[in-house]
Amino acid sequence: MKRYGHLFEKVCELDNLWVAYRNARRGKARFQQIRQFDPVAEQRIPQLHRMLLSGEYKTSPYKVFSLVERGKLRTIHALPFYPDRIVHHAITQICSPFWEKSLIRNTFAALPGRGIHDAVRRVTAATLGSEGLYVLKMDVKQFYPSVDHGILKSIIRKQIKDRALLEMLDEIIDSGPGLPIGNYLSQYFGNLVLSPVDHHVTARLGYGKYYRYCDDIIVLHPSKEALHRLRTEVENELASLKLRLKGSWQVFPLAIRGLDFVGYRFWPTHVLVRKKTILRLRWRLKMKRPTLYEAVRIQHAAKSFAGWLRYADTTKLRRSVVLPALGHVKQYVHRFRARQAIDPALPGRVQRPCRLEAG
Repeated sequence: MKRYGHLFEKVCELDNLWVAYRNARRGKARFQQIRQFDPVAEQRIPQLHRMLLSGEYKTSPYKVFSLVERGKLRTIHALPFYPDRIVHHAITQICSPFWEKSLIRNTFAALPGRGIHDAVRRVTAATLGSEGLYVLKMDVKQFYPSVDHGILKSIIRKQIKDRALLEMLDEIIDSGPGLPIGNYLSQYFGNLVLSPVDHHVTARLGYGKYYRYCDDIIVLHPSKEALHRLRTEVENELASLKLRLKGSWQVFPLAIRGLDFVGYRFWPTHVLVRKKTILRLRWRLKMKRPTLYEAVRIQHAAKSFAGWLRYADTTKLRRSVVLPALGHVKQYVHRFRARQAIDPALPGRVQRPCRLEAG
């Protein structure tokens, strides 16, 4: 594996820091930290450039809090926008090309162009029309908190030989327990830590239908016995990384049970959206009160869910849930505009309801 040098200078370049600042603030312009930083960016970015070159930069204290995300309690370690999130983006902009190149194609999450819907397309291609397949489904126990810093550093050193950048990465890695959820670099580090498992299963053992999203792993194969042997191989490989499988791993026939993965359910004949997603869709498309705000909210929710529905067989769902909801929005907007024509003092404007095809 090729090792790269002369990277620290590229990370610290002013042009790279400005790009990192713009990428870090994308979609967050309304956040208080961003609003406070934007007016002084012209002074702070050159200041950050000098801090990095002089070695003054150290990871800021984390703001630690807990939240429930889709039924799971997670501990979040949040860093300030300046300087930390900008620095993390500056590092990934330089390192991500060779980091991503080292990963297998069927690794998803936190990679440009390789998110949930890319995973859905590739798993659908592997499952549709494939009779007689079995599924090995497994995930890593307490993955992010359990990552060993020494092992992560050794993996990073297989690709980077720049001493100054390695020192900065070591300091970032040691700044929190395991891989702190909420740390931008943790997403890349997580993929790098599990990459040896990916290569062991696909290149050495020859299992082509292997897919990983974060720490969720599935393997498709016609032999149930082979998948049971593979599970033991994966456990051994994880043990070398000081990680463990959850005890809830499963081997089952695809045609009978279907595969629940990345929010979808896959069968050899069709693909459906997960039931929890459908319940969330119904709740979000329900008009709580007849107001202009609710009409716009439902319109935006429909556009968001349209991206999910297009990757599954959802004709009935669109006709029974989405299109009626948009019909209610259209009726309300029509009545609102009629009232606004009579009383121009009524506030606000509303976009036209989005069009969503039924098929």
